[in-house]
Amino acid sequence: MRGLTDSGRGTLQAAYTAMAVLAALALFVSACGTGGTGARDEGPAHADSVMGAAASPTPSPSKTTHVDAVKLVKDDPMVSAEVKRDLKPCVADEYPIDVSYGELTGGYSDDIVVNVLTCGDAVGVGSYVYREQGGRYENVFRTEEPPVYAEIDRGDLVVTKQVYEKNDPMSSPSGETVTTYIWASGHFVRRYNTRNDYSNAVGGDASPSS
Repeated sequence: MRGLTDSGRGTLQAAYTAMAVLAALALFVSACGTGGTGARDEGPAHADSVMGAAASPTPSPSKTTHVDAVKLVKDDPMVSAEVKRDLKPCVADEYPIDVSYGELTGGYSDDIVVNVLTCGDAVGVGSYVYREQGGRYENVFRTEEPPVYAEIDRGDLVVTKQVYEKNDPMSSPSGETVTTYIWASGHFVRRYNTRNDYSNAVGGDASPSS
């Protein structure tokens, strides 16, 4: 600059140098406050945060409530006295009874299908469906025309009955009828009925029933 002496230039240069040092010091202090990178240092995520994000929702409790099926049948006023009388242990405390749980009526709890059998040849003498209502199970279906067996098939109730012609031995029925029921308007309604003749070794004719 014109008009400045050597000593004036030296003083001005010293001032510039001092300002540069102060600016560098300020930048250094700022970097230290942000983890040394000049930007916010996030750091690794906490383990509990990662686990919380990856954790799957708690599964809802099962709808199935296992019950004493023998007591259920014996206390049921809709079960015949004959079936109750013959419902005794076959070996030790093993009763001739088959129990399955599943959704048939769309209730809060699983429905219960109970088949009562004979001890010797496991012939079904009674089939029943129980639905939970108000904290207790109520009989919503029964059939006591042996040989009979009920089961749950893809949300439908399927009842199979053996068909005997005259002189058929118990071990060799002539065929069977398979009836499918659906739950509608508070009760089971027959939907399909199929007849299978064993002697012909062919499937029966399935037709909807109203």
